[in-house]
Amino acid sequence: MTAGALGAVGGALGDGAATSAATRRHGKRTGRKARRLPAVTSATLASGVVVPTARWLVEENQRPGTTAWIVTGTQTPHAIEGFASQVSAVPGDQVDVFVNSTATSMHVEAYRMGWYQGMGGRLVFRSPTVGVGTQPSSTLTPGVNTVECPWHPTLTLSIDESWPPGCYLLKLVGGGGEQQYVPLTVRDDASTAAYVLQNSVTTWQAYNLWGGFSLYYGPTPFGGQDFANRARIVSFDRPYPQSWAQGSADFLGNEFPVLFQMEQLGLDMTYWTDVDLHRAPDRLLQHRAMFSLGHDEYWSLEMRDGALAAVAKGVNLGFLGANACYRQIRLQPSPIGPDRLEVCYKDAAADPMMGVDDAVVTGPEWDSPPTNWPESILIGDMYQSVGANDDLVIVDAAHWLLDGCPVHDGQHLPKVVQGEYDRYVPTLPGPTNLDVIAHSPIAGQGNWSDITYYTSPGGGGVVATGMASFVNKLSNTTAFPSNVVPAPIPGITDILLRVMENVYGTFGHGPAADLHESTGNWRATYQGSAARAPSAPSTPSA
Repeated sequence: MTAGALGAVGGALGDGAATSAATRRHGKRTGRKARRLPAVTSATLASGVVVPTARWLVEENQRPGTTAWIVTGTQTPHAIEGFASQVSAVPGDQVDVFVNSTATSMHVEAYRMGWYQGMGGRLVFRSPTVGVGTQPSSTLTPGVNTVECPWHPTLTLSIDESWPPGCYLLKLVGGGGEQQYVPLTVRDDASTAAYVLQNSVTTWQAYNLWGGFSLYYGPTPFGGQDFANRARIVSFDRPYPQSWAQGSADFLGNEFPVLFQMEQLGLDMTYWTDVDLHRAPDRLLQHRAMFSLGHDEYWSLEMRDGALAAVAKGVNLGFLGANACYRQIRLQPSPIGPDRLEVCYKDAAADPMMGVDDAVVTGPEWDSPPTNWPESILIGDMYQSVGANDDLVIVDAAHWLLDGCPVHDGQHLPKVVQGEYDRYVPTLPGPTNLDVIAHSPIAGQGNWSDITYYTSPGGGGVVATGMASFVNKLSNTTAFPSNVVPAPIPGITDILLRVMENVYGTFGHGPAADLHESTGNWRATYQGSAARAPSAPSTPSA
């Protein structure tokens, strides 16, 4: 998607947007003091797709951007690291930031991530310089192997109306050039925007190996890492590793490319995390569509039930990765606040809730006793395995999802399907009116990755891309280093971006079935032995 696409949207909303944005004052706190109510309208993209857009977001992305959000230089692990007291906040919240550093002074730069003329971020706030130093050692809870940091707050951020809703990277900057991120989402709980972008912070935390323990690995007596000694409960009260996208967890590779496109188009959107869906699942009914991004593996019962209820009432869901809603979690409070501990035993017999409340038991995956609930019921697709590195193969080029895309049945898009992957399994519980749009063989595994779509009796539509790599390959800029955000892929990225425009156009106007009811074309793809489930899914690698 080119810059001209946003220009078309801006023109549809009125030429005053650029002027008003350009004349605003900038200072240490560079956001609005009083944000006016967003005007929502429809705009026609250069592709001809009509989407709901929000004036406030178009104006926001025409404000001066910067690439100063990027961590620069060679960073030493633990030279500066930290975490926030909340994964998301609303105006009026006080967010404590806990920092450990070898530096003696530091400050925080808060960048709202978006398009910003291709720069990717805008500096919204810069804190005063404060003293910093080393914090107390982390603690380890025996048995469940929970690592927590009993640190003292280094500074407190007052979230107010000058912080527009969005996805933020808090850049910790030490006096000696030390740098690392702390992610933070700013919400608008009263929003009725068409689209919700969901940050998958529970999956970020599940894979977080800071302190030596994640939900996948723990140290062995011989200095290695193994599954047997993993954590059963992980805490948000600790940093992300310095080497893991400099502390942004999965955000930059698995989520940012979608955010970049949506903000470039000025779509009528809002933002939350999966923890927020857990806390207030009914809030999903305020919106027309929610997007689950590249890696959204860990869901609570509240999240799952809320999503199922929303689809049944006409809300649309886009699962833009693979392996989503695969493992059940529970959330518990920590000394810092509510929902800071993520429980996932991956062993039903070991979970103390077994026999007490079997519905919330955290076994190996949802589709195992005692829950016995395959994610195909919600997603359509079902997780299969990892290790894909294969072509995306089109099987229904006439499908609305591919409108305007220069593809034909049988066409291969080279090496699009990578990493974890999902497919439709007709013999499993789930929709029987599902469409298969792409059906990609996975070499050496006797299996497939599928892009699918189905509509519910209540009108809600669900798109699933069936591959972990999809969001990463939406990246449409060369403005950032490739180790931060990948460059576009000629002949592929533009097609995938157009697919997303088609999704925005259909999902943004209400129940998807009103425009495109699914037909159940899977029968043309899965016949005979191919319709049966392959061997049990492999455990995803860390």
